[in-house]
Amino acid sequence: MTMLPLIHGDDPQAPVAWAHGAPISRRRYLADVARVAEQLPRAGHMLNLSHDRYRFALGLGAALLRGQDNLLPPNHTPDMVARLRTLFPGTYLVGDADGGALHAVQWPTTAPSDNPAELASRSTASVDESHIAAHVLTSGSTGNPVPYAKAWGLLWRNTQVGAQRLAAQLGRPSLAGVSLVATVPAQHMYGFESSVLVALLGAVAFETSRPFYPADICAALSRIPRPRILVTTPLHLKTLLDSKLSVPALDLCVCATALLAPLLAARAEAAFDAPLMEIYGCTEAGQVATRRTTQGPTWLTYEGVAISGDTEHAVASGGHVPQPTPLADVLEIVDPTHFRLLGRSNDLINIAGKRSSLSHLNFHLNAIDGVHDGAFWLPPQEATPDVAVVRLVAFVVAPQLTRDALLAALRERLDPAFLPRRIVWLDALPRDPSGKLPSARLAELAARLVSGGA
Repeated sequence: MTMLPLIHGDDPQAPVAWAHGAPISRRRYLADVARVAEQLPRAGHMLNLSHDRYRFALGLGAALLRGQDNLLPPNHTPDMVARLRTLFPGTYLVGDADGGALHAVQWPTTAPSDNPAELASRSTASVDESHIAAHVLTSGSTGNPVPYAKAWGLLWRNTQVGAQRLAAQLGRPSLAGVSLVATVPAQHMYGFESSVLVALLGAVAFETSRPFYPADICAALSRIPRPRILVTTPLHLKTLLDSKLSVPALDLCVCATALLAPLLAARAEAAFDAPLMEIYGCTEAGQVATRRTTQGPTWLTYEGVAISGDTEHAVASGGHVPQPTPLADVLEIVDPTHFRLLGRSNDLINIAGKRSSLSHLNFHLNAIDGVHDGAFWLPPQEATPDVAVVRLVAFVVAPQLTRDALLAALRERLDPAFLPRRIVWLDALPRDPSGKLPSARLAELAARLVSGGA
């Protein structure tokens, strides 16, 4: 049995988090985890609904000390919770407030200073590397949760190489002394890895809130010291830049969940006077590669990870990916450690004999000046049985653009076969908190709007 630290770092007094501008030390975190662990059920699976990032990290650590795991589903709808309780008997919920279906937890107060007498005995905690720390779930094409078990050792190694890549981008030997703000929820795999785990195992300190609106993001950044990292998504990044607010000085911007347009990356680097790094990963393999978007389309894998295969059948293996793992994307493989991302294999479309991917089309749609958000949708053939060639529909948030202007911009970027036959103008797309647009949500929206419903 090999034990690995629950929290990694040389200085127990260094902050693991910032709460309203006050530091919470790593030693204080261990004391708080022990206190929370005493309140948990003897057995079960934790579903942590806390918006507060520190409370989420406390729940994670407390469950691990209890020999339990954490459930990370794609959403927290009543239907999903019911499915989880069937799939994982003994599932219990914790959150920021007592009551309802939540298991009551008295969260420790985040005092600005530590009590030496109280914390003296709390200096270390460890977890068996083979212990399943989390079950990350995808919705799957049928809507049924598909779980992927993540052992603590796998998460530990993945986070270590990811932290090294971030530190190298900052020109530092480690992330010690670095702070971050994340706009993505801790319950999402990207937010889990790039805000919570990187703090516990990579020595960075996160701001405890989950800001969404541009003004809230700026306020959160102003509460933490430099060097500062912003962990965000293309949607949140574009909204922040469009707000024209004065963003507190950044040292690095990290982006994931969807392919980032090079023009938006260049715009961000110019506005922040800091590099922007994209992360490529998936639920099955975790984070596996990064790129500096403004320096070209090629991705570099994490240390020890190699990509093999061909286009729609690429596989990641090595390093923190112990078993060869198929990737759900179409890749152009340059060599075992470099590749280009062409699109997702499950969103490839064929119109009039020409092939593309919805992610590729969405990339170009959202790169158009004046488009705040947008997504293409291809109606299923059975929905239009009398039409020889099914045509795309575009859902667009672009209050200042006309139909003619949008189509003219698309013609400069896309083959005529992929121009939308119909454009549906919206105030907003039904994205989830991480900025993703689940296919089921888009299909539901399309069924209502294209049929002339809402």
